[in-house]
Amino acid sequence: MRSPLRRVARLLLGLVLYGVAEGLMVLAGIGVGPWTVFAQGLSRLTGAGVGWLTNVIGLAVLLLWIPLRQRPGVGTVLNVLLVGTAIELTVDLLPAPGVLWARVPLFASGLVLLAVASGVYLGAGLGPGPRDGLMTGLHARTGRPIWLCRGAVEVSVLVAGWSLGGNVGVGTVAFAFGIGPLVGFFLPLLDPARRRPAVVPAVDSVAPCPTSS
Repeated sequence: MRSPLRRVARLLLGLVLYGVAEGLMVLAGIGVGPWTVFAQGLSRLTGAGVGWLTNVIGLAVLLLWIPLRQRPGVGTVLNVLLVGTAIELTVDLLPAPGVLWARVPLFASGLVLLAVASGVYLGAGLGPGPRDGLMTGLHARTGRPIWLCRGAVEVSVLVAGWSLGGNVGVGTVAFAFGIGPLVGFFLPLLDPARRRPAVVPAVDSVAPCPTSS
């Protein structure tokens, strides 16, 4: 059995990498996942950074757990604190490429890194991200299929973010179709003991649902 300290270290590494991956996709500028589209829309509206707003959104989603009777773990709380912070630092410290031939591989590397990061932090087993817990909570309370709960929430935040000026593009489509298979590929490699399908984060997709993003 892994020690608690090792699990926490794994969680921290995974969450930071998750935020860096989201930041790379933001810098690529060809579209991002639904929750980050929402954060970008709010950023255009408020002037606050996408990463900081990702943290705020994560906290707001966590409050929705209360009526759903979901219980956060240490991983849930750290998700709210770290993913958005890592996004903000990545966007602030790295330059955004100006040409398409550089932006496409940057997005692709971010998407793959996001899947790797998901496998790292999910394997710690210290609690789901706030968006993942929202999906499972809605599933438990309503009896609706998990895919329907996830789809309804993510389409809603995508439309809201798009209406506010968030970046919806080919990268958004690539994220929607690519993140599930990629996480499914990397999760068993990074955590062989965990063979059952996991709830994919959104950031978090995030969260990633796995669920941030």
